[in-house]
Amino acid sequence: MSAHIGRHVTEAPLLGQFVRWLLGWWQIVHFGAVVGVMALSPASYSAHQRRTIARHVVLDTAPVLLWFTLMSSLICLVIARIVVATAQSYGLTQYAHEMLVRVLVIELIPLTAALFVAVRCTIPHGAEVAVLRLRGVLQAQRARGIDPMRHEVLPRAVAGMFSVALLAMLAGVVALVLAYLATYGFTTWALASYTRTVGRVFAPAMVVVFLLKTFMFALAVVLVPLGSALYDATRSRINAEVRGLVRLFALLLLIEAASLVGSYV
Repeated sequence: MSAHIGRHVTEAPLLGQFVRWLLGWWQIVHFGAVVGVMALSPASYSAHQRRTIARHVVLDTAPVLLWFTLMSSLICLVIARIVVATAQSYGLTQYAHEMLVRVLVIELIPLTAALFVAVRCTIPHGAEVAVLRLRGVLQAQRARGIDPMRHEVLPRAVAGMFSVALLAMLAGVVALVLAYLATYGFTTWALASYTRTVGRVFAPAMVVVFLLKTFMFALAVVLVPLGSALYDATRSRINAEVRGLVRLFALLLLIEAASLVGSYV
């Protein structure tokens, strides 16, 4: 009898945790739908709102643009030299460029940009929104007739997505240039063949996968921290940040796995 009761006591918390887990993800999906509707609504872009969004875009992008470009350039240059040297030692130089473009531009850079923006911008934004919620600022704005979602959350969400897209595109161009320089140096005699290789890699289907993956990464690093900050029932800011971080990494891994399946299977 006691064993039967103990088993039910053990199963009940597990069921409750699973229900809370599902509820947390549902709230993030609902939050994403609300933000998407607001982002597509002309009413969200009044003169004051445009200035607020522009300020967040500049603050989220300008300070990290140079540092991310330098960091990604260094990583791309090191990986390019390793891949080229290894390919030359095995007599597979003709495959080195295609592998570099696939590994650097399509796989590595979008994920790196998303993680960089998450750590630098969107997770701190989620912490700010959580503090505003816990202090009652959002409720006070709602009582004054101000929509906190449009006033506080939407500018941070738009800025985060723009930052991910810009960093990924810029770092992709830099990676293509560095991959060429790491192989041929400062010469133009191989530019035609290198351009054809890049064109073969970026077939229409691969372009769609690349753009869709970058967009999904941008959505993930924006919606998960901000949604967790708005809807997490815990009163502890640290617990909310940790839960949001775990959800974010899980979602990024899921998106990356889905993109690999779509690209190579």
